Amino acid sequence: MNSVPTIAILGCGNRGADVYARHLAAQGAQVTHLIDPRPARLAEVAARHGLGAGACFADTDAFFALGRVADALVIATPDDAHVGPCLQALALGYDVLLEKPICLQESDLDLLLAAEAASAGRVTVCHVLRATAFFGAIRAVLDSGRLGRLVGIQHAENVAYWHYAHSFVRGNWHSSPPAAPFILAKSGHDLDLLRWFAGAPPLRVSSEGGLHHFRPEDAPAGATDRCVTCPVVQCPYDARAIYEGRDPAVWPVTVLTAGGVTLADALAHGPYGRCVYGGGNNVADHQAVTVTFANGVIAQLTVSAFTHNNTRTLKLLGTHGELRGQMERGELELHDFRTGEVERWAVNAAGNHGGGDVGLVAAWLAYLRREGAPPIPLAESLDSHRMAFAAERARLAGTVERV
Repeated sequence: MNSVPTIAILGCGNRGADVYARHLAAQGAQVTHLIDPRPARLAEVAARHGLGAGACFADTDAFFALGRVADALVIATPDDAHVGPCLQALALGYDVLLEKPICLQESDLDLLLAAEAASAGRVTVCHVLRATAFFGAIRAVLDSGRLGRLVGIQHAENVAYWHYAHSFVRGNWHSSPPAAPFILAKSGHDLDLLRWFAGAPPLRVSSEGGLHHFRPEDAPAGATDRCVTCPVVQCPYDARAIYEGRDPAVWPVTVLTAGGVTLADALAHGPYGRCVYGGGNNVADHQAVTVTFANGVIAQLTVSAFTHNNTRTLKLLGTHGELRGQMERGELELHDFRTGEVERWAVNAAGNHGGGDVGLVAAWLAYLRREGAPPIPLAESLDSHRMAFAAERARLAGTVERV
């Protein structure tokens, strides 16, 4: 393959355009085609990459009708629009970088596996956390044997109250369907980490959780339907407090201002200025999941809106040691049961997803150039989704589900 891979971007939202296209171009790839139904956004992203109207498509089928016109394709469309384009791309032999969650129906997982098996292309799921220095360091401790045999994992995804309000009350993932369930949309990365650390397929899943807040009955007295007109003082979910003090050039403010919209106009008229108690969301805001893996490892994941910071914390429990980690600060702490020693160190966790966005793009480009390892096998990547679907069934039915 050419040392400068050519890439088409399907879906020019935050992940497709602001993350993957930007990092791909910065790391030496050439963005050659853009597909998005929003004319203003399409023009905005095309200008960044010096693309003319002939390289821009509002319709996915019109793009695929050209045949294979690039080396690879990024699919970063909404959750319910991943599978169809991926099947079309594989039929043309594209290598695909596929944003998660990759589908909303569990049956689609086997469709993708079959399509990849019949294709010259390969699918890389955007499990960015495997590409971070932080979780790479944890994997290295596991591989070293210092923990002995891994017995348990205690993992928490601390979403942060403002992030939940942004993405899961006001944002694209407020309702499932059409978006994925909370456990898949937010914690697909984390379930993939559990699979990676356990080193075996999942067997059984149980889960508890629900929507505890962000309902009309929880609204404070006097609240209005939009924050810009609301007289309530010190509401933690006031959109003005969440967005107005942040850097306008980075996420999450760029989500509101995409396509040239001003922040003031977005708060006055767009979805991100709505009261969080309006009743338009139905996904869980606090959920706990227990997974038993084929080798006996038991993992527990808690994902919650009700945290002050946006980070991940975890403990890996082994027969000869315990490893603790805090992703946001890059902190690791290893307790060796044999020697009694405690080792503390830090790794670089800077950047979006702790550097995982940059790392994933670098690994994918190395693969496209045939200079790096092939992507994680799709079947292993899909175990995260199988666990999530089982967890949602278990949460809703109060059952223990087999994966």
